[in-house]
Amino acid sequence: MQFRTMGMAIGATGFALAVAACGGSGGSEAAPEGQESPAAEQGQDPAAGGGTAEGEQPAAPEPDLEGVPDVVADVNGTEITKDEFTGVYESQFQQMAMQSQASGQEVDQDKLKSDTLDSLIGVELLEQEAGDRGIEVSDSQIEEALTETAEKNQMSADDFIAAMEEQGMPEDEVRSQVASQETVGQLVEDENGGFEASDDELKEAYDQAKSQQEQMAQQPQQGQQGAPQQPQEMPPFEEVKPQLEDQVTQQKQAEATDALATELREGADVTVNL
Repeated sequence: MQFRTMGMAIGATGFALAVAACGGSGGSEAAPEGQESPAAEQGQDPAAGGGTAEGEQPAAPEPDLEGVPDVVADVNGTEITKDEFTGVYESQFQQMAMQSQASGQEVDQDKLKSDTLDSLIGVELLEQEAGDRGIEVSDSQIEEALTETAEKNQMSADDFIAAMEEQGMPEDEVRSQVASQETVGQLVEDENGGFEASDDELKEAYDQAKSQQEQMAQQPQQGQQGAPQQPQEMPPFEEVKPQLEDQVTQQKQAEATDALATELREGADVTVNL
C-alpha cells in the first residue's frame, strides 16, 4: 500500500488539494504602503499578546505524532504502517496549519488523525475490492490521467511532477498515486455506472456559486476597515457550464466512493491501533 499524500478525499480531487498547498505561505499579507495593519487599527500591541512583533510571523504549529504505533491499522490482513500514516498526516496537517494561521483557530489534531486513518482504511478497502474484481489500469491510462490532472492545475505534466517533488513526493510515488486514483475510479464506475449532471443540477450549482460570490463581496476586505469588496459579475451560465459539469460529476463520484468504502468497511476485518 502506497502513501496517500495528495489529499484526504478518496475521490478524484485529491491532487488539487496538495498542489494548492504549493502556492500558500500560511502567513498574513502585509498592509499596503501608508496603511496601518488591522492590529494597529484596533489598537493592539503585538508585544502585549494581541499579535506578533513587527516583521515576525506567528510560530507555525507542529504535527504531534507522539504515541503513533508502528502499525496503525490492519485491514483484512494488510497493515497500514506508521510511515504510511505519517506521510499522509504531515501533508494534511500542513494544509490545515495554513488554514488555522489564517483563521486563528487551532488544528484539532485528534480529529485530523482519525480522519486521516479513516481515509487510509477506505482507500485500502477500495483497492482490495478492485483487485478482487480484476480491475487494473494500464500505463497509457496513468499517463493520460497524469496529464489531465496537471492541466486542471494549469501545469504541464513535468511541472506538476516537479511541484509534487517540492512537497517531498518523488515521481514514482506521484505515478503510484495516479494509478491508485484511477483504479478506485474504475471500481466506482463498475459499481455505479457513469456519472452525469442534469440541467437542473447544473443550474443549481450555478445559483449556489453566484450566491457565494455575492456573499463574499459583502465581506470586509482585510485591512480595509470593513469596506466591502467590489462585486464581480458572475460569468454567464453557458460560459461556465463545462466547469460546472466537472464539479457536479466529481461530487457525485466522491459521494459514491465514500458510500462504497463505508459499505466495504462494514463487512471487513479492520483493527485500529491508533
